[in-house]
Amino acid sequence: MEKKIGKNVSSGAEKVENAEKENLRNSANGGQNTKQKKTAAKKQTVKKTAAKTEKTKPAKKTRTRAEKKERAQAQKRVEAAKKRAEKKEAKIRKRAALKEKRLEHKKMVAQKRLERKQKMMEKRAAIKNKKIEKRAERIARRELLKHETRAEKQKRLEREKKERLALKRQKAERRDKAREQKQKAREAAHARKAENAKHKREQKTRRKENRRGFGGWLAAVISLGVACLALATVVTAGAFRMNEVALEGENGARSTLYEMLSLSEDMDNNLTKLRVSEGREEQRRLLTNVLVDSALLENAIERVPVDAATSTDISSFVNNTNAYARTLLKKLAAGEKLTQTQKNTIVYLWEINKDLTRELNTLATTMSAKDLRAFMNGKAGAMSEQFAQMGQTSKREPQNEVDAPFSGAANVGRNQLSNLDEITQSRAEELVRGYFENYNVQKVCYTGETTAQDAGMYNFVLTDANDVEIYAQITKNGGKLAFMDIYEENTNKQFDLNACNDIAQEFLAKMGIDNAQAVWYSDGGSVADIVYTSCDNGVCAYSDMIRVRVCECKGIVVGVDARGYWFNYTQRDLDATLSVEEARSALTMESDEGRLALIAVDGEEVLAYEFLCTSGDNEYLVYIDAETGDEVQMYTVREGMRGRYLI
Repeated sequence: MEKKIGKNVSSGAEKVENAEKENLRNSANGGQNTKQKKTAAKKQTVKKTAAKTEKTKPAKKTRTRAEKKERAQAQKRVEAAKKRAEKKEAKIRKRAALKEKRLEHKKMVAQKRLERKQKMMEKRAAIKNKKIEKRAERIARRELLKHETRAEKQKRLEREKKERLALKRQKAERRDKAREQKQKAREAAHARKAENAKHKREQKTRRKENRRGFGGWLAAVISLGVACLALATVVTAGAFRMNEVALEGENGARSTLYEMLSLSEDMDNNLTKLRVSEGREEQRRLLTNVLVDSALLENAIERVPVDAATSTDISSFVNNTNAYARTLLKKLAAGEKLTQTQKNTIVYLWEINKDLTRELNTLATTMSAKDLRAFMNGKAGAMSEQFAQMGQTSKREPQNEVDAPFSGAANVGRNQLSNLDEITQSRAEELVRGYFENYNVQKVCYTGETTAQDAGMYNFVLTDANDVEIYAQITKNGGKLAFMDIYEENTNKQFDLNACNDIAQEFLAKMGIDNAQAVWYSDGGSVADIVYTSCDNGVCAYSDMIRVRVCECKGIVVGVDARGYWFNYTQRDLDATLSVEEARSALTMESDEGRLALIAVDGEEVLAYEFLCTSGDNEYLVYIDAETGDEVQMYTVREGMRGRYLI
C-alpha cells in the first residue's frame, strides 16, 4: 500500500516534471520557431511588396495622367463658373442701371409734366388776366362811348377802319415778303440742282467717250431726243410767257439804272466832303466809301447794254476813281498826308462824277417804256444819246438829306428810363391831360401799349373842341411825354422863328426839360422845326436830341419827339483836352468860333468841337475830336425848299 502510493506520487511528480521540461523545450523551440516564422514572414512580405511594386508602376503613371486631366477639367469648370458668375453679375448691374435709368426717365417725365402743367397754369392765368384786362378795356371803352356824338362816332369808325386797313397792309406785305423769300430760295435750290445735274451729265459724257459703243450711241440718241422734246416744250411755254419775260427784262434794266444813280449820288456826297476834309481818319472813311461805291458802280455798268465806246468811257472813269482811292488809302495808312496835287485830282474826279450824276438823274426821270425797250434791244434812241452826252445837264439836289446833325444816330449807352418807377395806365392818363391842359382837350382815349427801343409806352388819342386829334405817347417808366403829333393844316403864318423857339421852350419846361438849347432851325412853310439838345456846362449833347415842331399860324406845339433825350440823358463828367483854338488850327477853311458838342460816333459818345466852316459857296459842319484833334465827322450844309439840311 505504501509502495503503491509512493509510486503514484512519484509517477505524478515525474509527470509534472516531465511536463514542465516539455514546456521548457517547447518554449525554447517555440521562440526559435517564432523568430524563424517572423523572419520568413518578413521575407515573404518583402517579396510580396517587391512583386507588388513591380506590378503597380504602370498603374501609377496612368493615375497621374488622369489626375492631370481631372485637374484641367476642374480648372475649366472653375473658370466657366467664374464666367457665369461674372455674366450674372454684369446682368444684375445692367438690370440695376436700366432700373435706375427708368427711374430717372420717370423723374424727368414727371418733372416735364409738372413744368408743362405749371406753364399751362401760367398761360391760363395770363389768358385770364388778359381777358380781365380786355373786359376792363371794353367796359372803359363803353363808358367813353356812352356820350359819343354821331359825328364823333363816324370819325372814330373811320380812324379804326384806317388802322385795320394799315394792319391788313402790313400783314399782306409781310406775307408777300415771305413768299418772295421762299420763291428766291426755291429758285436758288433749282439752280443748284440744275448745276449738279449738269456736272453729272458732263461726267457721264466723259465716261461714255472713254468706252464708245452701240450702247453709248443709243443713249446719246435718246438723250438728244429728250433734249429736243424738252427744248420744244420750253420754247412752247416761253411763247406764252414772252410778254412777262420782256417786262421782267425792262424792270431789271430800270432797277440797274436806279442802282447806278444811287451809287453815283453816294460817290458825289463822299467826294464833296473829301475835297475839303483835312482829318486823316475822316479821309480814310470817305475814301473807303468811294472805293466800295466805285466797285459796285462798275458791276452795275456791266449790266447796261450800251455801246462799247460809251461803256469804255464810263468804266474807265469809274476804274480810275477806284484805283486812285486805293492809292490814297495806302498813303494814309503809311502815315503820310495828301498833297495839293492829290487834292486837285480829287476835285477833278468830283467834277466828272457830278456830271455823271446829272445825266443819270435825267435818264431816270425822263425815260419811257418805249425808249427803254429800244435801248435794251441795242437800237439807237433817246437813252443811248443821253448816255453818250453824259455830263451835259445840270446837277440836281441830293435826296439823302438829314434835317439836323446826328438825327439818324442810334441811342447810346443804357436806357435811362429803366431807373424810373413804372406808372399805371390811369396815372398816365392824368399826366397826359396835364401836358395838354392848354389844348382844350374834350376827350382822352387810351389805345393800347407799344414798345420802342426797349421802353414801354402808353398810347393815347386826345380830341379837342374842334375835333382835332392829338396822338401822344407816355413812357411807362417815369410817365414822361416821349412823342406827340397833331394832324392839322394851316396856311396863315403869324409867328417867326424866335417866337416859335420861346413857345417850344415853354412846352419843354412843362415836360420837365429845363436844360434844352436850340441847335438847328428849319422853316418848312407854316411849321417851324427846331432841334434841341441838352446843354450842361456849355456842352451840347446831340445824343440827348429833342425835335419840336411849332405851328407858325396858331403858335402852339404840334409835334415833339423827345425819346432820344429820355433814353440817353444823364449827368456827365466831360473835360476837353484841347482848347478851341488848338482844335481850330486843324482846319483849313474859314470857320466860326466853335463850341463843344457830345456826338455819337459808331454807337459811342465822343467829345468834339463843332465848327461851321465855309469854302467858296459851300458850308460845312466839321467836328474835331477834343482829345486827339482829329476830324471825326463832317456834314455838308445845303439849301432846299424846306430850308437848310445836311448831307
